[in-house]
Amino acid sequence: MKRYIAPMIALFFLAIPIFTYAATWHMDPSHSSFQFKIRHMTVSNVKGDFGKFQGIVMIDDQNITNLKVEVSIDAASVNTGHAQRDEHLRGPDFFDVAKYPTIAFVSKKVIKTDTNRLKVVGDLTLHGVTREITVDVEGLTPEVKDPGGNFRRGVTATAKINRRDLGLTWNKVLDTGGLVVGDEVSIYVEVELIRK
Repeated sequence: MKRYIAPMIALFFLAIPIFTYAATWHMDPSHSSFQFKIRHMTVSNVKGDFGKFQGIVMIDDQNITNLKVEVSIDAASVNTGHAQRDEHLRGPDFFDVAKYPTIAFVSKKVIKTDTNRLKVVGDLTLHGVTREITVDVEGLTPEVKDPGGNFRRGVTATAKINRRDLGLTWNKVLDTGGLVVGDEVSIYVEVELIRK
């Protein structure tokens, strides 16, 4: 038995660097935003955002494709600047926040496409439906130290989804033949990460 102990200890210490490169960063809600844009009545775009969310990002600077992301958004915090429309969005026709209070994203795979660009593939869960989506990420900045002694870095992400794929099918037909609400939703995310 003793002859196996030394090799096992050596393997343990060789494995340590694999785990020590990754650092856990938390999203700073005060300096981050989750915004969306969708077509309205075929003539203009309506923009909105979610005011309450939290998330963590595991970053391995030695191998950025090991990056892991988990995000949780409070669906009831949707805001388009119009109270009546926001109540409609919270109701059964759209997010149905009483039944599905959380929107979640969990990454599964990361592909490096350029020096500072990634494609993050993961599962988006919304309205009780989970679908795989691809998020384009750019600009993961080097870390800087803030006046409070914390480390910070930032990132920009974009994605496009079809709301019908996630069970948001409500619509009305206009007299001209178009629809009140478009199907494609553009998502824009600006995130500031903090590590204490």
